[in-house]
Amino acid sequence: MNILVTGGAGYIGSHTAKALAQSGYRPVVIDDLSTGHAHNVKWGPLVRASLSDTAFVRTVLQECQIEAVIHFAGSALVGESARQPLSYFQNNVGGTLSLLQAMLDAGIKDIVFSSTCATYGSPARVPITEGQPQMPLNPYGDSKLSIERVIEWMGVAGQLRWVALRYFNAAGADPEGELGEEHEHETHLIPLAIGAALKQRESLQIFGTDYPTPDGTAIRDYVHVTDLASAHVSALQYLSRGGENLALNLGTGKGASVLEVLEMVQLVGRQRVPATAVPRRAGDPPILVGDPQRARRILHWEPSHSALGAIVECAWRWHSRSQAQVHINLVTQS
Repeated sequence: MNILVTGGAGYIGSHTAKALAQSGYRPVVIDDLSTGHAHNVKWGPLVRASLSDTAFVRTVLQECQIEAVIHFAGSALVGESARQPLSYFQNNVGGTLSLLQAMLDAGIKDIVFSSTCATYGSPARVPITEGQPQMPLNPYGDSKLSIERVIEWMGVAGQLRWVALRYFNAAGADPEGELGEEHEHETHLIPLAIGAALKQRESLQIFGTDYPTPDGTAIRDYVHVTDLASAHVSALQYLSRGGENLALNLGTGKGASVLEVLEMVQLVGRQRVPATAVPRRAGDPPILVGDPQRARRILHWEPSHSALGAIVECAWRWHSRSQAQVHINLVTQS
C-alpha cells in the first residue's frame, strides 16, 4: 500500500514514515519543508508542496496510487498560536480542508489524523479519558479540535473513515540513531535540558515552581516518538480491517515533573543542567497525563519505549552526536 504522509519530513512524521516502511508500506511524503527537513525523508519519495494547492495534492494522490493518508502537516507551537491565531487556523484548518477535498476527489476515504491533548484544555481530572470535555486554551488546540469536528461530520456523511490520535508530550529519538528532534525554534523540555547540559544554551528555564504538585513543577506525560509512530501504523491497520471512526489518547498514564526530567538528563548525561526558575506561563495546567487504556484495548498498542530513562537516553545520544557532527563540520570548513 502507498500511504501519503503529510508533514512526513518533520519530527513525528519522519519516525512514522520509517515505521510504515518497516511494516511493508510505501510512505509518500508531502511537505513544504517550512519546518521539516528533506534529509529526514529516507523511506520513500518526497513531494515538496503545500496542502493548500488542492489540485496538485489530488494529482499526487492519483499518480502515486495512494490508498490512505496519515496527516501530520500543520503548525504546532502553542505560544506562537496565541500571537498568530489567524495564521494557525489558515494553515491547520485551511490546509486540512484542502487535503480532505483532494481525498474526496480522488476517492480516498481512510485518514489517521495527528491530533493533540491540547484539545482538552485544563482537565477537571487526570488521567484524561477520551470522554472528557474538550475546551482548548489556545488557538493551536482549537484548530486541531476544529479538524476533529470536520472529519467527524464527514464520517457521519459516509465520506471518510478516520482515527484521531490525541497524543501527549512527544519525546525521544529513533533508537537506531537515524532520526531525532531538530526544531529551528525548540520549545520542548527534554531537548532544551540536553542543550543546556551540552552548553548549547546558558540555562534551562523552569516555568513555575509553585504548582500543586509534589515538587512544585508541572507534570507531563512523555511518550517516545517511536511508540507514537507505531500507534499510527496500528491505527491505519485498524481502519483497513473496517474499524469504526474514533479518537484515542496516546499517553502512558504516568507523568514526570520538570524537575524529574532535569534530574534524569543529569543522570544520563553525567552533566549538570543549569536552570533558572521563572513565572508560570499563562494557560499551563499543573498536570497533563493521558489514560491510554482505550488505545491499548482497540489498537493493542503498548508504549514499550516510553520509560523516562529510555526516552532521555535516546535523545541524549542523538543530540550529542548532532553536536559532534556540527563541530566536525566547523573544523573541516575552517
